[in-house]
Amino acid sequence: MNVQDPDQRFRAEVASLPTPAPVSPEHVGPPGLTGPDLLEMFEAQVLSRQADLAARRLGASGRGFYSIGSSGHEGNVALSVATRITDPVLPHYRSGAFFVHRARRAGIADPVRDLLLGVVAAATDPISGGRHKVFGSAPANIVPQTSTIASQLPRAVGLAFALDRADRLGVDCPWPADAVVLCSFGDASANHSTAIGAINTAVHTAHLGVPLPALFVCEDNGIGISVPTPPDWIEHAYGHRPGLRWFAADGCDLCDAVTTATAAVDWVRAHRRPAFLHLRTVRLFGHAGSDVENAYRDTAAIEADLARDPVAATARLLVAAGIRTPGELLDHYDRLAERVAATAEEVCGEPKLTTADSVLAPLASAHPDRVRDDTPSHRTPVATSRSSEPPSKAAGPGTVTRNESGSGPDSDSDSDSDSDSETLAQAINRTLAELLARDPDVLVFGEDVARKGGVYGVTKGLRKRFGARRVFDTLLDEQSILGTALGTGLAGFVPIPEIQYLAYVHNALDQLRGEAATLSFFSAGRYRNPMVVRIAGYAYQRGFGGHFHNDNSVAALRDIPGVVVASPSRPGDAAALLRTCVSAARTDGRVCVFLEPIALYHTRDLYEPGDGRWAAVTGDPGRVPIGRARVYGDGTDLTIVAFANSVPMSLRVARRLGHRGFGVRVLDLCWLSPLPRADLVRHAEATGRVLIADETRRSGGVSESVCAALVDVGFTGALVRVTSTDCFVPLGPAATTVLLSEADIEAAARELLARGRA
Repeated sequence: MNVQDPDQRFRAEVASLPTPAPVSPEHVGPPGLTGPDLLEMFEAQVLSRQADLAARRLGASGRGFYSIGSSGHEGNVALSVATRITDPVLPHYRSGAFFVHRARRAGIADPVRDLLLGVVAAATDPISGGRHKVFGSAPANIVPQTSTIASQLPRAVGLAFALDRADRLGVDCPWPADAVVLCSFGDASANHSTAIGAINTAVHTAHLGVPLPALFVCEDNGIGISVPTPPDWIEHAYGHRPGLRWFAADGCDLCDAVTTATAAVDWVRAHRRPAFLHLRTVRLFGHAGSDVENAYRDTAAIEADLARDPVAATARLLVAAGIRTPGELLDHYDRLAERVAATAEEVCGEPKLTTADSVLAPLASAHPDRVRDDTPSHRTPVATSRSSEPPSKAAGPGTVTRNESGSGPDSDSDSDSDSDSETLAQAINRTLAELLARDPDVLVFGEDVARKGGVYGVTKGLRKRFGARRVFDTLLDEQSILGTALGTGLAGFVPIPEIQYLAYVHNALDQLRGEAATLSFFSAGRYRNPMVVRIAGYAYQRGFGGHFHNDNSVAALRDIPGVVVASPSRPGDAAALLRTCVSAARTDGRVCVFLEPIALYHTRDLYEPGDGRWAAVTGDPGRVPIGRARVYGDGTDLTIVAFANSVPMSLRVARRLGHRGFGVRVLDLCWLSPLPRADLVRHAEATGRVLIADETRRSGGVSESVCAALVDVGFTGALVRVTSTDCFVPLGPAATTVLLSEADIEAAARELLARGRA
């Protein structure tokens, strides 16, 4: 016998147990649990263990693709016993026994088969459809998580917050108002800034008197891959924190685990406040299939974990209680092992995803017509490409040039200016108000958005009009802001969080990339987290900034599959794009990023001071479907492709060139992801010359993708781009040395026109 093989060791240990006198099942284990209950938990533990063994065999034979196991963590079956089936769970990636038990409670006949379908990446996997091995189930209310470290904790906090908020606002929620959100993670994950920030947000929220019914469960096996966790560290870090109720149990002792987990869940349910359950476990078989743990752990440490095997401990309990004899347990163990082995062979024959379209299906918009129509009734859908002249004088008075196009933080939103026209900031403010008035599921929140109305006045007056339950301030923590959006979106809201500056979103990008964008993908659309993330961004602020307030890096956002990135330049389009994003979020569960050019927030003029040609007539009826651009003019000599701040710059260049006899059209992309490819190609071919005015950086900037889109379709005309420099934006006048300028655009345009038509 291999003494370090948990399977062989289990069989030998159970076979050596003495057979005691029978004991009445009513006297076994925690109060309220009978012998059959304990047998059901034992079976879930064994099935999880055998699924781990099967995954390793499948991997060794080249037929399986995932082998991070749950062996040693089978005590988490207690969490299923302690919770209601209607309590949402965001589980640790070692939650096999919990999953099997909870799924069976939800009526799923063979949860092990579901797990193994994920291991072999079968298209029939009922949660991910073959895209990843996850613990997830819509019937069992298990929200799928991957192995990203601690990334689910901010979502769990947001979901716990949303339960009471949905009940008070009358918003339909998939879970009852008295539910408890259970979120489990490992001891190494407990050190991650994401976990620390999320738990801090939970405690802070509860401290303010806001219900936050979350139970954080740290399954502490004492090691993070190869790095040991000190035995007392988790209690030292979390056990004495005010506002966080502490519970601790031995996850290798089923009675202790069930009793303590039940007490913890009941406390959270009754008090609607966060608690922390420290569940001590062990890790068997190493971190994953490829991990040889005796390369970094000594034999004594491995032996100590094997001696605490929770499945063997439950077997000893059942034998000692007289519920089963050692022989009966071994026979049952063998039958379960044979059943799992047969299932593992059977799932290998299941079909796989074989086309890119089938893999991408959860990321594709399913209802574009409904997205188009889900707008206020006075908005007229535009079926053809959109064409505009620069806004007329009737739009109202104002001021703008590149160097005078914005105000610093704390400026007013011009709410008392000409009531017949509006700036970009006013258009966004009005649209948010209309959405809040029309749609009870809309929430607006972020740093300084409520009492202050935003540092640029964009959300001014919304809290007063719609109340603090729908428009509210958050902690200064971008991970928690996006986590609140993730949780509230999951609970039935359409959240519109604000990230104060583009540079700040990079602090929390994994909440978009690793959580928001992947949820629908890894659940085959069974779960979704709609949201519209408003971000003030780009450069050109006058008298304020430096890099962190003038960031022009959008590459990381455009790289996330399925995420829609909108970037308006003019007020009317800002209103229309925002409505479209909210409709796409509600209808298709889209994750949208709405990039707002700070320097254009309070701009009114386009060509000369006082012309008012950048402000929009209030209630501008235009709308912008996803992936459609706006074109200004119909010139046949040159197409300037622009977005955000470069649009008014390009329009001024086009006007001056027009005075010299050249016909120039300006294409405002409006959408940075997906790019408006059809409109781009059409207007490029209309002139045969394309100049891309890209205010982002030359490397990784938007213009790279625009060029690629044209090359991909065989565009043979002249193609040039002008960009900002590959540099951070410095403070003060030095910024003009690295940012795209109007002069740069004009010089490149003249040079391109001088070449003659390609």
